[in-house]
Amino acid sequence: MPGGSSTIIEARIAEGADGLRLDRALADALPHLSRERLKALMAEGAVSEVSGAPARDPARRAVAGQVFTVALPPARPLEAAAEDIALTIVFEDEHLIVIDKPAGLVVHPAAGNLEGTLVNALLHHCAGQLSGIGGVARPGIVHRIDKDTSGLLVVAKTDAAHIGLAKQFADHTIDRRYCAIVAGRPIPIAGTVDAPLGRSPSNRKKMAIVAGGKRAVTHYRTVMPLADAAMIECRLETGRTHQVRVHMASIGHALLGDPVYARTKHGHRSILETLGFRRQALHAAKLGFIHPVTSNALCFDSEIPADMRMLRDRLMN
Repeated sequence: MPGGSSTIIEARIAEGADGLRLDRALADALPHLSRERLKALMAEGAVSEVSGAPARDPARRAVAGQVFTVALPPARPLEAAAEDIALTIVFEDEHLIVIDKPAGLVVHPAAGNLEGTLVNALLHHCAGQLSGIGGVARPGIVHRIDKDTSGLLVVAKTDAAHIGLAKQFADHTIDRRYCAIVAGRPIPIAGTVDAPLGRSPSNRKKMAIVAGGKRAVTHYRTVMPLADAAMIECRLETGRTHQVRVHMASIGHALLGDPVYARTKHGHRSILETLGFRRQALHAAKLGFIHPVTSNALCFDSEIPADMRMLRDRLMN
């Protein structure tokens, strides 16, 4: 069991989670903790029934109404350096910060990208005042957007903000809207893609529509028809890895410039090369949520960046 400075939280198994694996049911009850994090805590003896008996088996079946306690140990040090990297800050208070991320900026340090990330920049800007509820001191990351996707994301500065934001993401109450430029013109001009996503069985670096994957729902509408292309808005009901990219490709309208999921036509390829456009044409344009501490409704908009405007304008000619 972790030491005396652990934070004790309580989780009750919901009716809808009856019979699920315990790690999954607990992850549903505690959306700020991942299943992998919970598995590790269970292995450490940090998850217990209210009777005090440790719950070490993540595969045991959950029973609705059961109550468990989770002892969160102090966050371990983050192996990343603070770096003075310029940030476009849309909003900031003592609880959270909203960033307008440029394309090309990695969100979190990982193998091959240990420096020059958003987290490195935040460690400098926030001087250590970032949430550590996820197990690592001061990362504050509640959600992510791809390296080559631009736009808005919110970062927690306190554990209370992290927990509150994570619950809103888990409950799908965050208003997230993306602007994308896709190949072809979707017919109908607006619709919904409801298809589960998971790791591709043929390439673990890619996501794919797979039976048994996590539910993923994207609502799209055409904003502007273009030359054998369209600018669309995508509203995310869920937020899975590469969701917009995979869903739009699945209905024959892959994002222009997408190096993974698009098969670019010659005409579009020529335009992309002329413009030097080397990323998926995707921008997180709107982010709305309830402030997890003050309960104020917050909503932020970001204009599409210059490279996407140039691509749009070229396709209008």
